[in-house]
Amino acid sequence: MNFTLPYDQYLDMYRYKYLALYHALRAAILDGTLPGGARLPSTRKLAGLYLLSRGSASQVYDMLLADGYIKTERGRGTFVSGDGFFTGTGGSSGAGGSKPETGEPRAAGKGSGDLLNVSPEHEEEAAGGGYSGNAALVNRTSCPASSAAAPIRLTAWGERLMERKLSVYERAGADFISFRSSGMQMEHFPYAEWRSALNYAGGKQGGLLESYCPPQGDEGLRRAIAAHLRMTRGIRTDAEQIVLFSGSMQGIVILAQLLLEQGSSAVVEDPGFHGIRRAVEIGGGTLLPGRVDEAGLVPEDWEARLLFVTPSRQFPTGAVLPLDRRRRLLEWAQRHQAVIIEDDYDSEFRWGGRPIEPLKALDREERVVYVGSFTSSMFFGLRLGFAVLPPSLAEPVTAAKALYEPLPAGQLEQRALARFMGTGGYSRHLRRMTRIYGERARVFRALLAARLGTIFQALPGDAGLSIYARWLRTEAEFAAFRAAARRCGTDFRDAALYRIRPGSAAACFSFAHLDAEALEEGMNRLLLAWNDVQNGT
Repeated sequence: MNFTLPYDQYLDMYRYKYLALYHALRAAILDGTLPGGARLPSTRKLAGLYLLSRGSASQVYDMLLADGYIKTERGRGTFVSGDGFFTGTGGSSGAGGSKPETGEPRAAGKGSGDLLNVSPEHEEEAAGGGYSGNAALVNRTSCPASSAAAPIRLTAWGERLMERKLSVYERAGADFISFRSSGMQMEHFPYAEWRSALNYAGGKQGGLLESYCPPQGDEGLRRAIAAHLRMTRGIRTDAEQIVLFSGSMQGIVILAQLLLEQGSSAVVEDPGFHGIRRAVEIGGGTLLPGRVDEAGLVPEDWEARLLFVTPSRQFPTGAVLPLDRRRRLLEWAQRHQAVIIEDDYDSEFRWGGRPIEPLKALDREERVVYVGSFTSSMFFGLRLGFAVLPPSLAEPVTAAKALYEPLPAGQLEQRALARFMGTGGYSRHLRRMTRIYGERARVFRALLAARLGTIFQALPGDAGLSIYARWLRTEAEFAAFRAAARRCGTDFRDAALYRIRPGSAAACFSFAHLDAEALEEGMNRLLLAWNDVQNGT
């Protein structure tokens, strides 16, 4: 049993080891380090850890017991009393902090006052010289209050990070129907196949659990991704050009750090994914908003060396970038010796139209980095992304990845996914989910047009897991509608989150995690919310 206390700092305050240990334990209980119900080591173990006699260790526990901080249970051991004593006020933090003014238990009989009765045994365990007699002990039984610590100074990068509040994903309650992204409904996930792949990845009797994985990720999975992209996206690549990340956002941040100088400009779509915008700003870059219309990003002759774009399905509008615009972007990159980072975040799911050729498949000058993710196609807990890199970037990105993760996270999952893809399970899963998501998209669009067609206009689309809808009323009514929707037990994303410059009100609805019944109930709640706005309630 590991058991560590800030014991040394108390030796500087108290003459006797048993007294230093008493105050160290007491402070740990008061500041919540040892919560209520925490099991404490036996007196024999405690004595051995802190080089006391067993009698002194027993004396420490007797004192804590008398003060009500701990309790003993015959045959079980010694525990911190009740629910603990931490109040969150910080008044007991620090070495030898004073007792709280109220609410601290105190047992009758022998208590802290008996500390002045120093036994010969304790005299032999004095922690250091400089004291004489009980008077010195009395003067040292309280720790002076420490002044508030000055805040630690951050770098410019750290300050930029703290200036931009990062969103934290939160799941909605059971009775709340959210049109925000909530991941896949796991009843449709082929768990038996995935479990078999996990068993295979571990090896016979766990023989592969300790196998080495390079910083760029499992080679088997990188080969499987390369084969999948050649077949489904027309991208000619191999395992040496692919690096795996703990989610695509990690890859985007690393790429921004490698390619964006302090103060230099990067083109980002407006509206566009806010995570990319934050990566540029926090990295010290300057945003160049790229205008987006009904056909996606509008090419311009930007003075920049880096461009982020979502051509297969523009985020969040869902627009598909036409072939002539794709070629113009590639020409711009060649002319400016720039790099294009293509974020293909959820185009695996397409239920209409012909397959869209990625920019990477058209790239002949090796100016495009293709970024993908398995989070949407597999399940929310699998934080696994990847990048297909030009040959000149493969080594620098691998070195940067190795700095953050010398040994990649989720190695078992990486090997399992390689097996899952290699046996055809991933392709079968995508086909099944594409049918399900396509039907849900059709249901959602029909409900939105029938129930809320006077206030929302959904943009066309035949792929992806969300739908962008323009607001047809006033800005004030939009704000009132959002508030009313939450009161009615539903919500959606305000597209203003994705804008750099002000624009018309719009909403982004995720639908893939909701079945037909939940979609209809959610739409009924949105209709009820709009009725409340109209009635002024």
